[in-house]
Amino acid sequence: MYGREPATRRGGTEIPRPPGPGRRASRLGLSDQDLVDMPPHAGRMTPHLGLLGLTFVSLGSIIGSGWLLGALTAARVAGPASLVAWVLAGILIIGLALVHAELGAAYPVAGGSARYTQLALGPLAGFVAGWLAWIQAVALAPIEAEAALSYLNNVWPGLVKPDGTLSGKGLALGAGALGLFTVINVLGVRRLADTNAVTVVWKFLIPVLTVGTLLAVAFTPGNFHAGGGFAPFGAHGIFAALPAGVVFALQGFEQAIQMGGEARDPGRDIPRAVILATLLGTALYLLLAVAFLGALDPALIAGGWGHPVGAGDYGPYATIATGLGLTWLAVLLYIDAVVSPGGTALIYVGTSARLAYSLGRAGYLPGGLTRLDRRGTPVLAILLAYGIGLVMFLPFPGWQQLVTLISSATFLTYAFAPISLMVLRHADADRPRPYRLPTAALLTRIAFATSNLIVYWAGWENDQKLAVGIIAGLVLFAGYRATQPAGRWPALEWRSALWLLPWLGGLTVISWLGQFGGGLAVIPFWVDIAVVVAFSIAIFELAVRTAPPAARSRRLIETELLRP
Repeated sequence: MYGREPATRRGGTEIPRPPGPGRRASRLGLSDQDLVDMPPHAGRMTPHLGLLGLTFVSLGSIIGSGWLLGALTAARVAGPASLVAWVLAGILIIGLALVHAELGAAYPVAGGSARYTQLALGPLAGFVAGWLAWIQAVALAPIEAEAALSYLNNVWPGLVKPDGTLSGKGLALGAGALGLFTVINVLGVRRLADTNAVTVVWKFLIPVLTVGTLLAVAFTPGNFHAGGGFAPFGAHGIFAALPAGVVFALQGFEQAIQMGGEARDPGRDIPRAVILATLLGTALYLLLAVAFLGALDPALIAGGWGHPVGAGDYGPYATIATGLGLTWLAVLLYIDAVVSPGGTALIYVGTSARLAYSLGRAGYLPGGLTRLDRRGTPVLAILLAYGIGLVMFLPFPGWQQLVTLISSATFLTYAFAPISLMVLRHADADRPRPYRLPTAALLTRIAFATSNLIVYWAGWENDQKLAVGIIAGLVLFAGYRATQPAGRWPALEWRSALWLLPWLGGLTVISWLGQFGGGLAVIPFWVDIAVVVAFSIAIFELAVRTAPPAARSRRLIETELLRP
């Protein structure tokens, strides 16, 4: 089923790195064509991050513009039942985080999201996973900056146009902010960790202060059944709230894994950091949602949940604080509107660069992206992230629309991890695993179905755009491969990628026929969820049954871990 063969035990012995590709291939039993070689670079990534730094990287990614705006967008879709969405999202996210924790501890490599899939499922699946991960990461920095500018438009008018896009002044400030984040990342990961540690402490304390203040000053229990009852939009509203801002707010746990190549003790620290950051983020967001709902003006929600804080779409907590006469809290919240999204954007400039570095190493993108400076920093990849980020500032839809698209891309990326874990469990069975996912056969299938459900709940209008983005990436990949000399990179192993077409195509068709986001509503509600789950289990089995031979995966793993 998984291509089982006797595993070669490394016994913890370090295998020396041969100086040239021919010797490396011979030592590992690979042909030059099979070897995924890394183009020359000026240095190597060096380990600087401990448990605290890795936890702050993930927690700093989780606490961004989502806490400032997520409770508002969720309440507009689900009413008080948005609390159920936050709890459900936390459970789903923690399940996915546990899957990533095992992979990150066992395979501490930079840009892990793309490389796990490449190791387990072959080059083509690895590209799709890496492309999706890179797109969502490179888009998040400008979106966080846009959220901050939109929030501040309430006190500094002129940053945002009436249609929700940035004005000339807003574009200039956004470009300057991205430039600052780029400079910090170019200076190296140690300074990034130091800067992020300061911002994460602030980003965590301000929401905690907000929760405590609102619960003490203005908590109205009647708000939790106002405007049509606890669940005015039923279960449909709860599920629709997940991709409308809830899971976007909680995503980011994997950022510690993306920097696995720079962890001092990855086996011990990566799983702890991922789990700790996820638990802290989930608890904080749930408390924020309770405080937000309880502090609303009952008059504004008596007739429905269309505008729970009034006509404005931005600054919900600051608007509430101002209405309660808590000017000091409103000032802190406006400051945090810069710090929280800014800290998240800072992290994603770095992680998107490391994903580009990983894609370059695998031959998916030009090899120049793998070049490191003397500090071990992928400067060219960071500059590419800055350039793409500037493009993202062009007139795209606003924050609320883009978070759904990014959430879909993120969870489609997450979906590769459960399959990769099961394949690598069998192909690389003897590798030490500092953290081992319990009942993995069950939990990995649940995690895969969870990811597909999030994509489905995002709706047809969103998923068709995501499908176009995937096709565009495949076209770019094919074009780049066509320009490379024959044998420069390994064969695509089409058999191992056969499951991608029915998975991505089938999920798109189900979305088109489904109940969410402009779908045709052909599949009845609840039946649609059962269809997605059954479809997910079938695709999972197909993916693991068509995985590459175990021996080849092991040899490729040895090659990858020789050069973190």
